[in-house]
This record gives sequence, structure tokens and C-alpha cells, in this order.
Amino acid sequence: MNITRFGRPMAAIAMAATAALALSSCAANEAAAPADVSTLEGTLVGAGASSQGSAQEAWIAAFQTANPGVTITYDPSGSGAGRETFIAGGSNFAGSDSYLKDEELALPFAACAAGTLPFEVPAYISPIAVIYNVDGVTDLNLDASTIAKIFSGAITNWNDAAIVALNPKAKLPDLAITAVHRSDDSGTTKNFSDYLFQTAKADWAIEKPADPFPFQTGEGAQGTSGVVDAVKNGTGTIGYADASKAGKLSVANIKVGDKFIKYTPEAAAAVVADGSVVEGRDASDMAIKIDRTTTDATHYPIVLVSYLIGCNEYAEAGVADLVKPYFEYILSEQGQADAAASAGSAPLDAATSKKALAIVSAIK
Repeated sequence: MNITRFGRPMAAIAMAATAALALSSCAANEAAAPADVSTLEGTLVGAGASSQGSAQEAWIAAFQTANPGVTITYDPSGSGAGRETFIAGGSNFAGSDSYLKDEELALPFAACAAGTLPFEVPAYISPIAVIYNVDGVTDLNLDASTIAKIFSGAITNWNDAAIVALNPKAKLPDLAITAVHRSDDSGTTKNFSDYLFQTAKADWAIEKPADPFPFQTGEGAQGTSGVVDAVKNGTGTIGYADASKAGKLSVANIKVGDKFIKYTPEAAAAVVADGSVVEGRDASDMAIKIDRTTTDATHYPIVLVSYLIGCNEYAEAGVADLVKPYFEYILSEQGQADAAASAGSAPLDAATSKKALAIVSAIK
């Protein structure tokens, strides 16, 4: 699987099929007539990963402009809540920063036809930034062990010897650390925890990464925006969030191999490209397992892959007729370029997009 950045193409797969109003004139005295007008109508309801929030806003705006008869809503309630809502039949699709668990796949999906499985395809790839707010500290180096100790509560002060050793030139204050984590079930948390589990297991003593934050330490905040606000409005704060939401907050450099690197969409894409498809899944399930132990400084290991989850066959007639073109647009070069422009994500490469599109195009 290879994932690279694309430039903006001339047209998207779905947008070409459901173009906005175009006017043509055959003669000076003839009235202009609409051509290729979209006839799609209906409402789609989605919920899930707040990391997808900015991208979903851009996707929805573009798709609704091209298809005025369609209304799409997306509630950035968090990955866990989004999957629960979809499983219960409260939405037509979900966005999730972690793929469906085996125990979830064993449940009946109320929105799907009886006896059928859901699909999940990658749609949004983004770095997870370690954001902080410490007066006088604008450049901060951290390694996996130190991050694990900060968020587990083993390191509680900014002038701790471990942080000083990584930042000998920084003026680190004698100030308590407030580590901010997601209070809701979050795929961002699972990916962040998975990075620490793989690279600093001795300092991140958990059974396995999961959507809930694993320790009763620090300060909890709801959603990506909640974490960002808590870090921005606090003193001596540190947190983790989708990089698109970091704004003007300071972002830590992460140690990879012998270097401290900043995140980029390309570096996030590179580590995902080295991942593998999770074994034992249905052919319509593109869940990806990421190896975060890389020592290649062109790879950024704290990254999330956010999925679109829907039904291979919907129980309600007509839903597939809306989900299919919307997801086809998202997975197209244009949709991926639109997400990159609005959220700084790393677009899918052609091969991955082609596989995901084949899955989406087959839904009914």
C-alpha cells in the first residue's frame, strides 16, 4: 500500500457524475437550459471521529453544492460514539479513527440488511500532534518513553530530569504538568496509545490499546476541540490531537531513530504505507495495522487512519443511492485534495483509492 500527496485534479469521480448546474446556449434568442443537473434527493446522517470534522465539512459543502437535493449531517461525536450509533441504526454511516473490533463485527448492524457485514475503507490519514502550552518554551523534543511517563503520570513537572536531558538548551520551568487526554471513547486516543504501546511498552503498562484513555491521571476533555481548548487555555498543559486542529499551539518534535522530527502529512502517509491489512477480515474490510517502531526519520509514527464505515447492503431502500456517490467523491482524487486543503491530511494513493472505490461501488 502506497500513500502519496496528490495535486488537485480537474474533476472528481462522483462530482463528474453529479455535476452542479451548467448552462448552455445554442442561439442568441434561445433561453439557456440546465445540463447534467443532479437528480439526487434525500438525507444522509453520519457520526463519529472528530478528527474528520474539518474534512467532513469540506466534503459535505462540495457534495451538497453539486447535489442541491441532498442534505448530509455529520456529528463529530467521537469514534466510539459514532460506531455505536451506526451499529444501533441511528446513522447511515460512521467515521472512525480505529477500525471495528471483532466483538463489534459479531453484532447485528441495524442499518444493514440482515445477515450482511459492514464495510470499512480508509478515507482520511493524518498525523497526531503532541501539543503543549508552556511559557518560554517554543521548541520541545520528546521521545516515546518520556511521553508515556508524562501521560501515565510518572512525570509530573516540566523541569523533570528526563525532559531536561532531551532539551538541554530549553528554559524549562519548575511547573506542574497538566496532561490533557480525551474523556470520550476516541480512535485518536487508541492510535496515540498504540504508538506508546509499541515503542515504550515498559512505560505504558496497559493490556492493549483501546478507545478509552487507559489511566486515571491528568485532565479529560471531550472531543478534539475540547483537548485543544484545554491545552490552549491552560498553563503548563500538554495534549494530543489531530494535527489539523493544532492551530497556533506549540507542537513537540518526536524522536524517530536518532532524530527529532516534526509531523508532515507526507511523513504520516509513509508510515501508513508500510502497514499491512489486518488478517481474518472480510474482503470489504480494509482495516490497516501500523508498525510504529520505525527508525526512519522520513516516517512520523503517531498517525491515525480514519475510516468510513457503511453497509455492504442497506436495509432501507434508497440509502445506498446516496452513500455510494458521496463516498465515491470522498475517495476520489478531488475529494482527497479537498480534505488536504481544508484539514492538512495525506491523500490516498491511486491503488488504495481504487480498492476502496471498488468496495463502495458494490454496495446496494
